[in-house]
Amino acid sequence: MEAIKAYPSDSIEVKARKREKKLLMGNEAIAYGALESGVVFATGYPGTPSTEVIETIARLKPEVFAEWAPNEKVALEEATGVAYTGLRALVTMKCVGLNVAADPLMSLAYSGVEGGLVILVADDPGPHTSQTEQDDRYYGKLSLLPVLEPADPQEAHDLIIYAYELSERYKVPVIFRTTTRVNHTTADVEVGEFIELNRKPVFKKDIERYVRASMEGNRRRHKWLNETLAKIEEEFNALEFNRVEGSGRVGIIVEGAPYNYVREVLPKLDGDFKVLKLSTPHPLPRKLVVEFLKSVDFAIVIEDGAPFLEEEVKIAAYEAGLNVPIYGKRTGHLPLEGELTPSLVRNALLRLTGESEETYEKPEEVKLAESLAPKRPPVMCPGCPHRGSYRAALDALRDLKLGRYSVPIHGDIGCYALSLLPPLEAIWTEFVMGASISLANGQSVVMDKKIIATIGDSTFFHNGIQPLVDAVYKNLNVLVMILDNRTTAMTGHQPHPGTGGSETGRKFNEIDIEALVKALGVKYVKTVDPYDLKATREAIKEAMRVEGPAVIIAKQECVIPVIRRGEIGEIPLVIEDKCTGCKACILLTGCPALVYDPETNKVRIDNLLCTGCGVCNQTCPFDAIKFPSELEKGA
Repeated sequence: MEAIKAYPSDSIEVKARKREKKLLMGNEAIAYGALESGVVFATGYPGTPSTEVIETIARLKPEVFAEWAPNEKVALEEATGVAYTGLRALVTMKCVGLNVAADPLMSLAYSGVEGGLVILVADDPGPHTSQTEQDDRYYGKLSLLPVLEPADPQEAHDLIIYAYELSERYKVPVIFRTTTRVNHTTADVEVGEFIELNRKPVFKKDIERYVRASMEGNRRRHKWLNETLAKIEEEFNALEFNRVEGSGRVGIIVEGAPYNYVREVLPKLDGDFKVLKLSTPHPLPRKLVVEFLKSVDFAIVIEDGAPFLEEEVKIAAYEAGLNVPIYGKRTGHLPLEGELTPSLVRNALLRLTGESEETYEKPEEVKLAESLAPKRPPVMCPGCPHRGSYRAALDALRDLKLGRYSVPIHGDIGCYALSLLPPLEAIWTEFVMGASISLANGQSVVMDKKIIATIGDSTFFHNGIQPLVDAVYKNLNVLVMILDNRTTAMTGHQPHPGTGGSETGRKFNEIDIEALVKALGVKYVKTVDPYDLKATREAIKEAMRVEGPAVIIAKQECVIPVIRRGEIGEIPLVIEDKCTGCKACILLTGCPALVYDPETNKVRIDNLLCTGCGVCNQTCPFDAIKFPSELEKGA
């Protein structure tokens, strides 16, 4: 069968347009591919390693509606509305984001789409910046939708163009699975011109297709989906992104970024290898896989994440009646946890061929450098307003004679989760987006005490409003501290409904968090400045005495954009003859701008790091930290 090209049907003329090479990150290459496909609507929720796709589209072509949604579920539903009209849309999220969007995903598979719809989900083997190493290829099996996975930035660019063609040809959304090494790898990528499809949005009424309450219709749509998936599998068997390389008797079946590791290590190995490189984990191109297995003595499956591909290959071999040994993660040749590396792949192949595995020995200079370098765990930035919020909360519990280990403080997803580290050690949990409030709700019922939940402003809009509604509805005894730093800080300062900002400069409305919370029915609501420790502490003490739900909004802009604008505050000074070297300022705040000098037994302030927030000024028990303006007034 002739290989199916990446640019079938009406995209052939697009490929022929002017093309040029650019040095691009994988996420940027995806953005270029989407714009070359005529995407008019791009949305999602920011999350590493997927964030730069939307940002790049917004930068390259602001007239495209490329804006962030409050969460992934809303993003997918909005993009679905666009795809129903025949226009092309893109949704992006990180691995755990697809859990949030799973509800609409399942129904969307039955209804299908008219315009191309691609759901980019960036998995994070490692994990580097995620709660888990979740493998979202399994959502392809669960939803009966096709899954594509690129191996490098060029393929990410080309494959997403194909994804739109595939989506429209079969009228189904396509899951586009990437991993961190593809998203954040930079390479030369050949790109083409952006296009605009000559289409007008049209949405036709079709009850059986779009109304899931139609039970008989659902059965027919399920049958249609199964038949469509079978047709897609046939196409994948001849797709140019799936190819055989070499002619040996030792088989390697590889998918995604690890294909690059295979290419790197094979020239250094003595072996008779044959490689089947796949970009379509679901549905598996079984004919292609079976023919490959027939041509080798045994095979190993190399993949990042769970042994998804290995399981699919073994099923295909069993159904075909083959007795070819198949190795991989399940057989212990590759680890089930963590991401793959060239050395792991190399050792797996050495073990497979009966050769001795190699042990990587670090050079002596590297060992020496590692022994001398101090451990540097991530910390809150100097001037981070969250430091003041948690310091005030801990002090308030102390003032109320509530031990810090008697009242749970639940954290949420955001940079404020760094409060788990010394010296604050404030939060007890960090679960999923919005769960801090839900966890507090449940515990307030069974523990018969007021429980504290802390949540960021972007996270509150993402998934915190619903549990707060439940707290009001059931009059639960919780204190919710909304840490409003006016941005989505952890993923790179994206706007959200509480900022009124836009990725492309459009004018949006700012949602007032205090007004919203009051509208939900919360009786005690107070907005404080977390840089003012006393006021914040007193507000928390007051809120802890309130029966039922209470909300404190600790509102102060993230310090990073403040620094970028050059608007930092006055830098305080340490009065040396007052400083006793007790280090209370360091032990109570953990601010990196505070440095203890063992020779003088004094604390000094690093002017290059300090932002003038004044939190240390309020924690010194000897009044040894002063702002210059205070000293002038005293004089």
